[in-house]
Amino acid sequence: MEDQILALTEQMAAVTNAAQVTNTMFTETYYFLSIPLMVLIHAGFLLYEMGQTRVKNVLSSGIKNLLAFAFTIVTFYLFGWWFYWALPTFPFEAAGWMGISGVEVANSMALPWGDAAQRMGPNMGQHADGVFWGAFALFAATTASIASGALIERIQTVGFVICAIVLGSFAWVVAAAWGWHADGWLVTKFGFHDFGAAGLVHAVAGFFALGVLFNLGPRVGKFNADGSANQIVGHNMPLTVTGLMLIIVGFFGFLMACIILPGEGWSWLGDGGTTIYGTPMTLSALGFNIVLAAAGGIIGAWIVTKDPFWMMSGCLAGIISVASGLDVYFGSHVIIIATVAGMIIKPCANWLEGLGIDDAVGAVTIHGTIGLFGLLVLGIFGSGIPGLYSFAAEKAADLGEATVAISLWGQFVGAIVMFLLGFVPGYIVSWLVHKAGMLRVPEDVQIRGLDPVKVPAQAYPEAMVSPDSEA
Repeated sequence: MEDQILALTEQMAAVTNAAQVTNTMFTETYYFLSIPLMVLIHAGFLLYEMGQTRVKNVLSSGIKNLLAFAFTIVTFYLFGWWFYWALPTFPFEAAGWMGISGVEVANSMALPWGDAAQRMGPNMGQHADGVFWGAFALFAATTASIASGALIERIQTVGFVICAIVLGSFAWVVAAAWGWHADGWLVTKFGFHDFGAAGLVHAVAGFFALGVLFNLGPRVGKFNADGSANQIVGHNMPLTVTGLMLIIVGFFGFLMACIILPGEGWSWLGDGGTTIYGTPMTLSALGFNIVLAAAGGIIGAWIVTKDPFWMMSGCLAGIISVASGLDVYFGSHVIIIATVAGMIIKPCANWLEGLGIDDAVGAVTIHGTIGLFGLLVLGIFGSGIPGLYSFAAEKAADLGEATVAISLWGQFVGAIVMFLLGFVPGYIVSWLVHKAGMLRVPEDVQIRGLDPVKVPAQAYPEAMVSPDSEA
C-alpha cells in the first residue's frame, strides 16, 4: 500500500511539473509572438510615411524609419530598460510600494553588464526577461515611429536619430515608470490607469513631436506669406492606407503584450491574467473592444471627412481613444468613444495647422490629442472602479486587495504629466540639435529633394521622376 501511495504521489508530482512547464512555455511563446506582431507596426509606419511623402523624398523617409527602429532598440537595451525599473517612485521615496523597483532592483536585472548580465543574456533558467524586454523594446521603438511621421521631408537624419533615442529610451520610459508600473507614483498616489498606453506611449510621442516641430519649422512651400496653408500631397495614397492597416494589425500584438498572463512568476493572479496594475484582464475583452474601436473610428472620420486617409487615421484614433480602459469598457462605451475620436481628429489637425504647425501626417492629433482624450474619458466612465491591487506573497492565487480607484482627477494629473514628458524633452533636445546645425535640411535641398542629394539609391524608375522634379 505504501508503495502504491508513493508511486501515485510521484505520478501526481510529475503531472503537476509537466503542467507547470507547459504553462510557462505557453506564456513565454505568447509574449514571443507579440514581438513580431509589433514589428508589423513598424512595417506599417514605413509604408505609411513613404506613401505620404513626395516622390523626391520617399527613400529618405524610409531610411529615417529604419534607423529609428534600430537605434531605439539598441539604446533601450543599454539604458532604457534600467530607467523603467529604477525610476517609478521618483520623486517621492526610494523604496517602491510593491518592492519591485528602485536602483538596486534595476541594477540586478536591467544592466547589460556586471551581475545583471546573466539575466540580459542566454540564461536558460530565465523565461520572462528576454520576451518581456523584447515587448518593451518594441513599445519604445513605436514611440519613435509615431513621432517620425510628423517630421518628414525636412529633418536631418542624424538630428532625427538623436531625437528618437531621447524619446524611445528616456522620455516614454519615464512615463511608463511613473504610470505603467505597480510602483509608479502616478498609480499609487493618484490611481492613474492606462492599460493600453494611450497616454504613456501615444500622447508622449505625439507631444514630443510637437516640441520638435516648434524648432524644426514647416516644409518649404507649406505656408504662404499671409499665413494660409497649402496642401502637400503624398505620392501614393494606397501605400499610405495599406500602411495604416498594417499598424492596426500590429496593434493586436501591442495590446496583447499589455496583459500579464498567469504562470510561474508571470502574474499576480494564480488563475487568470491581469493588467500591469494587477486588475483582472482577458483576451476576450481585447477581442470585443479592439475591433469595435477600429470600426467606430472609421465611421466617425467618414462622417466628417469622406477622405480615406482620415478614415484609416480614424481607425487608429478609435483604438487609441479606448486603449486606456480596454479592461474596463463594454462594447457600447467603445463604439461611442471611438466614433467621437474619429470625428474630432480632422478639426483638431486643422486647428493645429492654423497655428502655423506643419504636422505632415497628423501625428500630434491622432496620437497626442487622442491619447489625452482617452485618458480623460476613462476618468469619466471608469471613475470609482479599482485601478490597482495589492498582492502579498501568500495571496498569490487570490484577487488581492483593491487599494486605489480610478478617478477623473487622477487621469487629469496623468494627462498633464504625459503632455509634459513628451513636449518638454522634445522641445529641449530639438533646440539643442538645432543649435548644433543638425536639425533642419537646407531649403535648396528640400526643393530639389532629399533622395537625389542624400540617398545612393532610387525609389522609382527614372521615367517616373527626374532628380530635379518638384513632385
